[in-house]
Amino acid sequence: MQAESNEKMQQSNPDNSLTWLKTIINSIYNGIVAINTKGQIILCNQSAAKLVDLPVEEIVGRPIKEVIPGSGLMHVVSMGVPMVSQRLKINDTFVYSNRTPVWENGRIIGAVGVFQEETSVEAISTELAIFKQLTREHDLLIESSYDGIFITDGKGYVAKVNTAYEKVTGIKREEVLGKHMSQMVADGLISHSATLQVLEKREPVTIVQQTRGGIEIMVTSTPIFNDQGEITMVLSNVRDMSRLKHLEAELDKTRSLTERYQQQLKELQLQQLQSSEIILQSPAMIKTYEAAVRVAPFDSTVLIQGESGVGKEVVARLIHKESGRTEKPFIKVNCGAIPENLLETELFGYERGAFTGSNRDGKAGLFEVADGGILFLDEVGELPLNLQVKLLRVLQDKEIKRVGGNRFRTVDVRLVAATNRDLQEMVESGRFREDLFYRLNVIPLYIPPLRERPEDVVALIQHFVKKLNKKYGMNKSLSPAAFKRLYEYHWPGNVRELGNVMENIMIMSESTTIGVEHLPKHFMKDRDSNQEAVVVKDIIRLGEAREQLEQKLIEMALRKTGSLRKAASLLGMDHSTLSRKRNRR
Repeated sequence: MQAESNEKMQQSNPDNSLTWLKTIINSIYNGIVAINTKGQIILCNQSAAKLVDLPVEEIVGRPIKEVIPGSGLMHVVSMGVPMVSQRLKINDTFVYSNRTPVWENGRIIGAVGVFQEETSVEAISTELAIFKQLTREHDLLIESSYDGIFITDGKGYVAKVNTAYEKVTGIKREEVLGKHMSQMVADGLISHSATLQVLEKREPVTIVQQTRGGIEIMVTSTPIFNDQGEITMVLSNVRDMSRLKHLEAELDKTRSLTERYQQQLKELQLQQLQSSEIILQSPAMIKTYEAAVRVAPFDSTVLIQGESGVGKEVVARLIHKESGRTEKPFIKVNCGAIPENLLETELFGYERGAFTGSNRDGKAGLFEVADGGILFLDEVGELPLNLQVKLLRVLQDKEIKRVGGNRFRTVDVRLVAATNRDLQEMVESGRFREDLFYRLNVIPLYIPPLRERPEDVVALIQHFVKKLNKKYGMNKSLSPAAFKRLYEYHWPGNVRELGNVMENIMIMSESTTIGVEHLPKHFMKDRDSNQEAVVVKDIIRLGEAREQLEQKLIEMALRKTGSLRKAASLLGMDHSTLSRKRNRR
C-alpha cells in the first residue's frame, strides 16, 4: 500500500523530489536509517525495517537506541565524523554499517546509517553504488572511503571520482570527469584501463596500473547490470601499490627480525642448557633438549626412552625446571628398585589398618606427595600389570585410591616416565598394557646412547676434568693418548659410566698427567680384540649361541661406526631390529 501511495504521489506531482527520493530509498537493498540530533528516527526504509523485524510506521519517531542498540549513530552526531565498515549484529543478522553525519549550513542536523548484510556483500555493493549516485548520503559515503573510488557509466565515461582516488593517483577529478577511459589512456593519465576490459569481458577485472606520475595502483573494476543485462556503470576500487609494497617490506623486515630474535633465543636457551648439570654438543642431543624445553610448559605426559645412564633423569628435571610446576615437588620413583609388594603402597599410599604393621594413621602415597608437581616414574617398564591398571586410572581420571581405602582422591600431578626397555615390544608380548603405553607415549623423547654422539664424549670428558679438579683442588689433565682411548671407547654404561671412570682415574692417578696406563684394565685391552675368532668352551643350545654371536657382532659394529644406523647398515639389517636386539642383552 505504501508503494502504491508513493506511485500516486509521484504521478500527481512528478516534480516532488522528496517523494522520489523516498521511493528510491525504499527500493534499495541496504537498510537505511536516519536520525535527528535528539536520536529520534526520522527516516527508515523497508530493508532496515526487515532487519529489526518491525513495521516502518512503528520505527519512525522512536529513539534509535531502542530500535538498533549499539548503532553508533549518536556517536557520529556528537563527534561529527563518519564511521565506515563497522561490524554490527542486529537481532540474529551480522551487518556492516557505514554511518555519516548530515550537515546543513555548517551544522550537524543528524546522521544517516547504511546497513549491509554480511552474507550478501556483492549484492549490497551494487545497491550501494546506485544509492550513492542518487543521494547526498551516497556522496558522503564515497568521500569517506579510504580506498579510491572511480565510477564510469555503461559506455566508459567517467561519472564520479572520490578524494581518496585523487590522493592515491595524483590525478584531479576535474581532469577526468566526463572523459572517456580510452582518452585517459591516450592522454597518458593511466597506462591501461580496467574499465575498458570490463566493458569488453562483462566481468570483474583486477589489474596493476601505472598513473601519470609513475605511481603503481591496484584497480578492481566491477560491472553493474540492469534488469535487461546491460552494463549501466562500472565501479572501480583503487589501492596504492606503493603503500602495499611498503607494508610488505615492513612485514619482511619484521619477519627477518623475528627470525633473528628466534635464533638469539635458541642460542640463549642453549647457553642455559650448557650448565653444570647439562653438557651437550651433538645435534641429536641439542634437538632432544630443545624438545624438552618446548613441551615443558604444557601438562602432557612425557615418555623418555634411552639406555641406562644416558641422562633420562636430567631431562626430567629440566622439564620440571622449565614448567609452571617448578615451585612444586619433583618426586622420583625407581619402579625397578622397589619390591613389587611395596610399590603399590609407595605410589598410592594406604589407609589406617590396611595391613599388619602399617602406620596406624595411614600414609599418603607419592602421587599425593607430588600433588601440584611432577612425578618421575623411572624404569616404568618394570611396573607389574596390576599396578599398570591403577596408573592408567590416574592418567585418565586424575584420581587415586589408597590401599585399603574406598574413596577416590583427586590429584593434580604431571607424569614423566622413563625406560630403557622397548615398551612397544613388551606390548606385543603381553608384558605391558597397550592402553597404558599410548597414555604414556603422548610426548616421546629419545636420548641416544653416548656412542652415537661422539661430540658429547669430548665435552663430557672436558667437563669432568674441570669439575673434579675444582672439587678436589687438583690440577690434572689427560694425555692425548688417554683422551683418544676414552673417546674411542663405546661406553655401554653411557654418561654414568663415563662420570665414574673419570672420577676413578682423576683420584687414583698420582701423576698430574693421566696417561693410558692410568685407565681401568678393560681400557688396556686391544681395541680390536673383539675381532678374535669365535671360541667355543662348552656345548650350549644353538639359539643361545646364535644370540651371543649376534650381541658380539652388534657391539663390534657399534664400536666401529659409532652410529646405530651405520651399524645396522654394516650388519645388513634394519636399525629398529638392531635396536631391539641390542636392548635384549
